[in-house]
Amino acid sequence: MDGGTRAGIGRFRDERAERRFRAAYEVAMGLWPPHEVFDVETSFGTTRVYRCGPRGGEPVVLLHGHGANASMWYRQAAGVGCRRPVYAVETIDDPGGGVQRRAVTGSGDSAAWLEEVLAGLGLERVHLAGLSYGGWLALNQAVYGDRRLASVTLLDPGGLERVPLRFMVTLLVALFAMAAPPSWRRALYRVVAEWALVGRPEIMAPVVAGARGFRPDRSPARRFGDEELARRLLPVVHAEVVPGVGHAVALEAPELVNDRLVAFADRCRGGWGPLPRADA
Repeated sequence: MDGGTRAGIGRFRDERAERRFRAAYEVAMGLWPPHEVFDVETSFGTTRVYRCGPRGGEPVVLLHGHGANASMWYRQAAGVGCRRPVYAVETIDDPGGGVQRRAVTGSGDSAAWLEEVLAGLGLERVHLAGLSYGGWLALNQAVYGDRRLASVTLLDPGGLERVPLRFMVTLLVALFAMAAPPSWRRALYRVVAEWALVGRPEIMAPVVAGARGFRPDRSPARRFGDEELARRLLPVVHAEVVPGVGHAVALEAPELVNDRLVAFADRCRGGWGPLPRADA
């Protein structure tokens, strides 16, 4: 098993923990605009996928962060979905609407799982975007299973460097601080810039319920080595630092992210491969 995957099959600690999560998850998904729900069978289990937007055109496929679910993309479902088809794929080994039956034990399994999901949805060319651990999955797909990729967008992804200890500590602080009064959470947010402290409670409730009741834990996303990234030319067309925004960029700056996703997808109609520079 390499870093960024779970050692076994993800499952809830007990029925009470699962009920708590399911109730919060249903409320969170209520933030989405009208949508379709798909349960895609793969060799790793059943994967839950949500879809909205027009029928035609290459879709934007979204991969959420560790411990999250498709509800976190509700602003992209509305903002991108009015211009392009949007699919939000829930990771097979995170708490969500799917059911895992086989462990995902490394980069090869991760790429094979996502390939099966895209094939099961009948998607030939996609614009893949991921946040945090979802960014690690997207980068992993570019390295190990890129045949369906028209483009890849990485939002503060794992995989480009070793996960800093400070980042892990910040997430733990935010998790425990969720029980504090709102005024305390706002004050702490000004220090650690963790959106979870001030974000919509509907989105955070299933994440917190999953963090407390879903096992086993996933190891931090590993850094991809130069020899892996060199297997294929991965052209960087555009890179951007967003001032004043923390890790949850899709939730903190949704309009900016939506515009970038659509513009990049429009630009990459030619498919995955060497592309002109953004300033060319």
